[in-house]
Amino acid sequence: MIEFQPGKIIPSGNMYFIYGDGGTGKTSLSKLFKGNKVSFIFDGSYNALADTTDTFVFAFDDSDAPNIQSQVDYYVDSAISSPNFDIIILDNVTALQNWVLDNIDGRSKDGRQNYQKLQSWFRNLGMKLRKSRKTVLVTAHQIDNGASGLDGKGRFEADMNQKTFNALSAPFDIVGRIYKQDGQRFIDFDPEQGNHGKNRIDERTLIKANELVEPAEKKEIPTEKPQKAPKKADKTFDEQVAEVANELGKRA
Repeated sequence: MIEFQPGKIIPSGNMYFIYGDGGTGKTSLSKLFKGNKVSFIFDGSYNALADTTDTFVFAFDDSDAPNIQSQVDYYVDSAISSPNFDIIILDNVTALQNWVLDNIDGRSKDGRQNYQKLQSWFRNLGMKLRKSRKTVLVTAHQIDNGASGLDGKGRFEADMNQKTFNALSAPFDIVGRIYKQDGQRFIDFDPEQGNHGKNRIDERTLIKANELVEPAEKKEIPTEKPQKAPKKADKTFDEQVAEVANELGKRA
């Protein structure tokens, strides 16, 4: 437990959970973060980081699967305790979840207990990352459920067991879906769209992907200044004389 006195709450690093389809640039999002990074990759997508010089990579494969939980716990704990890393990245926890489930599956007579163990392990992982006080980026694949109702809301979600996703993502500040449209990459945080999404950092609900860490400076759109009403033209001499004469007539 961390204890803070009133008015002395020290914020930790922000935590980002981004899910999306293959090829949308999830792995490359790590390049947006400034500082020394350690990336744990579970789907072999490390080629996307070949041009980086600030990222230490652990690329797990099927040979690591039988004891993946203990390996992840060990290396994540090491990264947390190391002063050499500012940002911790877990790339594609969908693949990680499947390996963990394979290891847990069948160990309990009741299949529900297998999923409870799965959820418990990922909940502990999420809280461990939060307690690290470091910046964290986690990615996952997405599921396309097709049109939902007439408005299509709630179509996309992270490709994870629902309760496992909730257990892992609960402490995260941002949960969003990355996608491509008209040649550009966007991230949607808006829970009103029905997809998994939240943003505890600011008020943005839809951004360009390259603005995930550093929001673009808002530019005010200049508005046309209202024109002042023209001054009434001065009265002519004849009008002034008539006005005086009228006033004298009233007094007579």
